[in-house]
Amino acid sequence: MNSQLPFSEACEKNKTSILNILKKHIKEQKILLEIGSGSGQHAAFFAERFPNLVWQSSDVTETLCSLNLRIVESQLKNLPEALPVNVDNLLWSEDKYDLIFTANSLHIMSDSSVRNFFLGLPKVLEDFGLVLIYGPFKYKGQFTTESNAEFDNWLKARDLRSGIRDFESVNFLAKEAGLELIEDASMPANNQLLVYSKTN
Repeated sequence: MNSQLPFSEACEKNKTSILNILKKHIKEQKILLEIGSGSGQHAAFFAERFPNLVWQSSDVTETLCSLNLRIVESQLKNLPEALPVNVDNLLWSEDKYDLIFTANSLHIMSDSSVRNFFLGLPKVLEDFGLVLIYGPFKYKGQFTTESNAEFDNWLKARDLRSGIRDFESVNFLAKEAGLELIEDASMPANNQLLVYSKTN
């Protein structure tokens, strides 16, 4: 492993539990778009375990260099060069995808970027495609744990525009985008994995 590459301890800790949920939903699909691939650890780990699925990673332009270094290092044929994607640009790709996955991204986005994320989804998601969103959420305005409340304070001290999102608000935006919630899975470390299906 290249020690110069960015490393996320959170990715290492959550990848197996996320994989267990992905296995339930990834069957015959051909191509997935990951939004906010970051260090690329998830992309390399999951692409290796789903060899018949093209795992298309993406991130903002300034992150692509290190992300693509990890992709090259992985030597996986189903893990192509990452795309430059900024969710505030509402057309992320000319292609359509069977699945869209994002992890630990909504809480570091601004409210407007979260809205733009959901506005952009229908343009790149195939009919009856799936959207999988991993991260912490509040329910009915309440944090699920004290540690999540502390994490939210840390996020806002770093960037006032960020913060743990209300599930109800996220679910409303998803419905507006033509998505139906099919699973809300409780995950380790006070996180959730939301799975949505495009209804048409």
